[in-house]
Amino acid sequence: MRAIQITEFGGPEVLKISDVPEPVAGDGQVLITVDRAGINYADTHQVENSYLSKTELPLIPGGEVVGHTADGRRVVALVGSGGYAEQTVAHAPYAWDVPEGVSDGQALALVLQGTTAWHLLKTSTHLQPGESVLVHAGAGGVGSLAVQLAKLWGAGRVIATASTEDKRKQVLELGADAAIDGTPEGLKDRILEANGGKPVDIVLEMVGGPTFDESFAALGRFGRLVTFGAASRQQAEPIDASRLMKGSKTIAGFWLADCFANPQLLGGPLAELFDLTAEGKLTPIVGGEYALSEVATAHEDMRARRTVGKLVLDPTR
Repeated sequence: MRAIQITEFGGPEVLKISDVPEPVAGDGQVLITVDRAGINYADTHQVENSYLSKTELPLIPGGEVVGHTADGRRVVALVGSGGYAEQTVAHAPYAWDVPEGVSDGQALALVLQGTTAWHLLKTSTHLQPGESVLVHAGAGGVGSLAVQLAKLWGAGRVIATASTEDKRKQVLELGADAAIDGTPEGLKDRILEANGGKPVDIVLEMVGGPTFDESFAALGRFGRLVTFGAASRQQAEPIDASRLMKGSKTIAGFWLADCFANPQLLGGPLAELFDLTAEGKLTPIVGGEYALSEVATAHEDMRARRTVGKLVLDPTR
């Protein structure tokens, strides 16, 4: 079958189509014919071996797919790796039936990025009605869903960062109360201004480096900042414990892989997200579809911040 298999670590240039053996489902697994595969920012880290978990070669990237099983089920699945291919296998508890009213692209947007947004707001930061929320990369896969969920769940004010005027316009259309430039220089002041001069209660942060530093500086009393990525590939400055005590602030980390030991930590939120989407209350943004042969371009576009929402691969092209 056709698949993207990497045999060396690097940038988008190492992503090339190969002819590899078809996978075989073992005990407790299901074989899935892939209709679409999801692309995540974490994939760019995995390909260059800078992800939280180390990667072994050869590797077929891609952690999520939507497709069909031999018995005709339409499922979305988390597979860890192997998604950039015509077929893949998933452990049965991590393959969920996709309901009518939810498209393939929407299912891919929800299974990983949607459940991440769910946990960031409910598990990591415990959003309370009326609180202010800052969402970095508000036009991205996680951010575009987090903006909508925060509003649905009663946030008092939602502020989103985005890198271009078009993206800032888009996050306002998604329901954000304010959209600001996410450039680190002067970011704290722009956050405070967008929140009426007041520090924010919650920050969802996935850029790292000086963006993290500026965001923490804009956090109010009893504020919570959750970090779930480092898209800038830069480290934030260390924070002394005394800076947490003064203001009673919390810094949390989140990695969806820590939910994998218990499928219900994924299936429960996913069912809620499917319902919200089917009811028209939540709109997952499918930002672009690429042929399997165009996967390097997809990674280049994502790393250059040219994309919005969820990116998907068509393995038939």
